[in-house]
Amino acid sequence: MSRISVRGFAVASATAVTTVGAVVGVASGDPQQHTSNDFEATAGDATLLADIPSGQQAQVQTASLTQQADAQATAADTAAKKSAEETARKQAAESAKAKQKAAEQAEAKAKAEKKAKEQAKKDAEKRESSTVSRSSTRDAGDFPVQSSYSIAEVQAMARQIVPADQFQCFSNIVNHESTWNYTATNPSSGSYGLVQALPASKMASAGADWRTNPATQIKWGLGYMNDRYQSPCGAWSFWQANHYY
Repeated sequence: MSRISVRGFAVASATAVTTVGAVVGVASGDPQQHTSNDFEATAGDATLLADIPSGQQAQVQTASLTQQADAQATAADTAAKKSAEETARKQAAESAKAKQKAAEQAEAKAKAEKKAKEQAKKDAEKRESSTVSRSSTRDAGDFPVQSSYSIAEVQAMARQIVPADQFQCFSNIVNHESTWNYTATNPSSGSYGLVQALPASKMASAGADWRTNPATQIKWGLGYMNDRYQSPCGAWSFWQANHYY
């Protein structure tokens, strides 16, 4: 008995074509075109289905269907592998994107924390400076009362009342406001004294002798600058920008 190929089986006869040809066509991916080509190419030397003993025809059909199943399984495996690779690629890209976003968020958080720490340090230094500024070396009552005071005497008082690191700023303001004249009066507004308090009577909170005692005026002026601008230097910065304080 001759050897039987799947191709020969596909072109056996009209009956064989009806029964098996469609299966071979499915395996090749184009039933109509490949079946026609197979007929022409193999008709000359193919073993016809009619030539196969009826007892072996079922075996031939089974073998052909098995080959088709194997081909389909291989194609399915290839498609599944490709799909898995694509899924893995997308997941890797998403993971990389998530890591980058997390890194950016961590960096932003670190910068914010650093900025907060720096601001806290500045605030602490500012409070400390303000505390130092608020504490004077001597009180206004420590100076003997005189009938009058020279500019040099008034400045000497100020140096002993105003903290050393704030004296120059205090001096700048007083120099602009009254040129160190503790009885200076603004005829238009009524502001009075070294620091030109307005109304002048506000200086009474530092002492009843505010009209004639420059030490009392210095004490009040220092307290005003500390309360309103945190320090005489804070008051001087404001004065430079606005020409008043």
